Amino acid sequence: MEIYDYIRILRKRGWIIVVVALIAAASAYGFSKMQTPIYSANVKLSVVPARATDWGSSNSLKDLLRNYAETIHTHSMASEVIDREQLDTDTGTLLGKLFVSPDSSTFTLQIEARDRDPKVAMDIVNRMALVFIENREQWNQQQDKRDRIDVNMLDSVYNLGYEQYSPKTRINTLAAGLFGLLVGALVIFFLEWLEMDVIRTTGDVEKTLNVAVLGNIPPTGHEPAK
Repeated sequence: MEIYDYIRILRKRGWIIVVVALIAAASAYGFSKMQTPIYSANVKLSVVPARATDWGSSNSLKDLLRNYAETIHTHSMASEVIDREQLDTDTGTLLGKLFVSPDSSTFTLQIEARDRDPKVAMDIVNRMALVFIENREQWNQQQDKRDRIDVNMLDSVYNLGYEQYSPKTRINTLAAGLFGLLVGALVIFFLEWLEMDVIRTTGDVEKTLNVAVLGNIPPTGHEPAK
């Protein structure tokens, strides 16, 4: 196909691309608005060994961070949070809302909670962080000062606030619109492919028969005489 052919196709059937894209974007927007919003709150814990300059202690802590993440994500910790916050849920449900990510490069633990109620998400994160810090402090009391590991909350979750985790209405709408553009383009080129054998102009005749067209008979617009 030449550029002229593409322009002709777009002029003739370009509206199909627009309509399909608009329908897809509107559908995604409507579907997103129908969903119940889920909110996310998170906080970071700084985990630093008493002998921070000791390479051995720092290197061992990198492995401990993964263990701490598993410790936080346990039913016993979840039960403690539920009891203190008086939450109407069970440990399995709470753990399904809780996510812990260790980062050995910064010696931090990120605790995240997701819930339909942003305040509940913040309360879960805050209480879980406090319970874990208390447990570490109790453990430190039984250790030599040189072997202790200090855990502190870098910032209050209530200062950090929360954000909407899902649905991402703008992203969903944009992605659906772009997908609609692609589908619309495929549709019009499929329709053109179905009509490839249809001869419309003298140029089509010349391309098909590989002969020059010397003339054509114009339509008269009258019924033939009987």
